[in-house]
Amino acid sequence: MKKAIIVGINDYAPIGLDGPDLNGCINDARDMANTLVICGFNPSQIKILTNQNATRVNILKYLKSLVNNSVKGDSLVFYYSGHGTRVANIGTDLEIDGLDEAICPHDYASAGVIRDDDFKAVLGKLKAGVNLEVIFDCCHSGTGTRKMDLGLEIDMSFEAVRFIPPMLEDEFYLTYASEMSSIKTSKKTEFTTKALVPVSGINHTLWAASKDNQVSMEGNMSGQIRGYFTYHFCKILRATNGNIVRKTLDKQIAIALAAMGAAQINQTESMTAEFSQKIFS
Repeated sequence: MKKAIIVGINDYAPIGLDGPDLNGCINDARDMANTLVICGFNPSQIKILTNQNATRVNILKYLKSLVNNSVKGDSLVFYYSGHGTRVANIGTDLEIDGLDEAICPHDYASAGVIRDDDFKAVLGKLKAGVNLEVIFDCCHSGTGTRKMDLGLEIDMSFEAVRFIPPMLEDEFYLTYASEMSSIKTSKKTEFTTKALVPVSGINHTLWAASKDNQVSMEGNMSGQIRGYFTYHFCKILRATNGNIVRKTLDKQIAIALAAMGAAQINQTESMTAEFSQKIFS
C-alpha cells in the first residue's frame, strides 16, 4: 500500500501576520498531494497537515503512525515544506556534540523544532522491505542569494528564504564550530558540486531541496508562489506518472534549478543501489 504524510506551513505561530510566515508552502503541499495521486497513491491514504494543524506533536504523532503501521511492501512518503534551521546538539553535560539540522513546526517557538535526531529515532523503527521517501523543501543554513532574470515567467522580486535564524547560543556555536575541539566533525560532507550522496546503512531515501550550506527558496512561478524544488519535483513526476528512477529524477531537478538561476542545488541521499531503482518502489 502507498501512504503519505504531507506537511506545509505558511502561517507560523502566533497565528496571523506576526510570525515568520511564508507564502508558497500550502501551494507546495497541494501540488505534492495531487502529484502523489497521479503516481498511484489513494487520496484516503494521504494525510495533510498545514499551518496550525502542523504542530510538533502532530507531525511526530502522524510520522510515528506512518512508520509503525507499515508492513513489508508498503511505499511511504513524508513531505515537508516550511522553514528549516540548524541547532547545536547540547548533551546533558552541556558539552557540544555536533550540529543538528531541524525543521520548524507551526509552534516551534513554544514547542521546539524537530531535529534530525528526532527523525532518526522514528525512522530507525522502519520495518525491512518498506520503502520510504523523505522530502524536505526547507533550508538548513543561509548564504547569499543570487537573483537572475532569464526571461522565464519567474518573478524573483518575491523570493523568500525558507530559513529560521538560529538562537544566539546556536549561532555562536555555529560561528566558532571549527575552533571548538568539543564539536565533532560534521556528520555530512559539504558538497559544492552536484552529486548523488551514497549513505551506507540508510533505510530511506532523502530528497533535500538544497545542500547543508545553502538556502532553499520560494518565489513567483507563473503567478503562484512556490518552492522552487517542489515545483520541479512535482512537475517531473507528473510528466512521468512517477515512472522514473531516482538518479534520473535527481538529475532533472538539478538541471531545472540551474536553468532558472536558483541559488540552491538539490541533494539526494540513499543506499547506492536505490539510486537506480524507481521512486516509490
